[in-house]
Amino acid sequence: MSVTQTSSTPADSVSTSQAPSPWPAFWIACSAVFLVSLDTTMLFAAFDALRRSFDDTSAAELSWVLNAYTVVYAAMLIPAGGLADAFGRRRIFQLGLAVFVIASLACGAAPTVGWLIAARVLQALGAALLTPASMSIVLAAFPIEKRAVVVSLWGAVGGLAAAVGPSLGSWVTDQAGWPWAFYINLPVGVWALWRSASHVQEAVKSKQRKRVDIFGLLLLMVAVGAVALAIVESGEARWSSETVAAVAVGGLLAGVVFVLWARSRSDALIDLSLFRHRTYRFVNAATLVFGTAFSMMFLGFFFFMIGVWHYSLPQAGLAVTPGPLLVMPTAIITGRMASRLGHRRFLVGGSALYACSSFWFFLVPGSEPNYFLHWLPGLIMSGIAVGLVLPSLSAAAVSRLPVAHYAVGSAVNQATRQIGSVLGVALTVALLGHATLQRMDFNTLYLLHGMLALLTGLLCLPVDTRPQANES
Repeated sequence: MSVTQTSSTPADSVSTSQAPSPWPAFWIACSAVFLVSLDTTMLFAAFDALRRSFDDTSAAELSWVLNAYTVVYAAMLIPAGGLADAFGRRRIFQLGLAVFVIASLACGAAPTVGWLIAARVLQALGAALLTPASMSIVLAAFPIEKRAVVVSLWGAVGGLAAAVGPSLGSWVTDQAGWPWAFYINLPVGVWALWRSASHVQEAVKSKQRKRVDIFGLLLLMVAVGAVALAIVESGEARWSSETVAAVAVGGLLAGVVFVLWARSRSDALIDLSLFRHRTYRFVNAATLVFGTAFSMMFLGFFFFMIGVWHYSLPQAGLAVTPGPLLVMPTAIITGRMASRLGHRRFLVGGSALYACSSFWFFLVPGSEPNYFLHWLPGLIMSGIAVGLVLPSLSAAAVSRLPVAHYAVGSAVNQATRQIGSVLGVALTVALLGHATLQRMDFNTLYLLHGMLALLTGLLCLPVDTRPQANES
């Protein structure tokens, strides 16, 4: 069943001449997604400030300020998509945005690390509720022939925010302190909540409401969290190799049980029938791999700039900025062309360019700073590559799904990217988390990053989203 076969639904059949402009709804939805994506990476830069503020807390405990958010966000994205379909996309969007804003206030005012971690979990819950609902709002607001462009733009907004997060976070933290990494969400969040009441329409009212698969949700959290924990601890001396292996095996077993559970139930957390769509199957595999590489890239940037070239935090944030600035214009151009040509050539070409940036960083920069000649060319390549790949993955994931599965399909894809992010952070910490860094310490990271980029391209070869193609 293809998307075009379901175009008779009321949300899709309203012409742009009969309805108000869809762009206000688009920008309201995108402003909320911008905050969520910003928050997933902004604390990379604020981590050292948090350690100084809570100097009686170990780095391992403080790391859950990052990890608890990402793991909960990834797992909750999937049932949140179903909730948006069942209870109304605007309603769930507004609920998620309100929770996110309140939790951001609680994070900034947190007196203890325990309070901060709990507030981050609540923040992740709000973020998970609003993210798939926002894409569903965007899809329903535009006619089918414009969806490739607007979904690419939607993905570019999230990708740009995630990319800008470390540089913006470094500046905000240096100027105003780490609480403002959270307080910055408040004005935009309140504005989006206010405007959504009058500019966002409900797209679909479902007659059937599914219960949330709590057991499946817990299995997914345990699987992702245990594997990430094992990767991080493999680079430390605190645990024995037997303990690390036991945690990793436990996580993998939880993953296997999760799949078996999902196959045996009609109301499972993930509807495995989504993966019968060939394009969706390969796009999600590529999203997992690229999400891992994406997080490795940004953590690696900050580790290198501060640990090897000894840049200050604001200098490191500024040095990272040119790459993210290329994401949005590249994504806009790609989205327009993909609506006619399909996404495969941009996914494969962007992945190859991303690999080239990895090998540039492996071969060229040395221990002595030379930003413009040795670093900037690789950064430009990576920025263009992210603009080609990241929004195209989001758009290609839903391009062949039935309309009724937009929210859930998008949620699974976004959750897959977040799981990749957890793994990327864990791998980077395991490779570079020791106190003193030298140039040669980054060689393994860059080679692994390049291999993941090439694997992303290979996984995208079977993807076919050309307008004239039929779903496999």
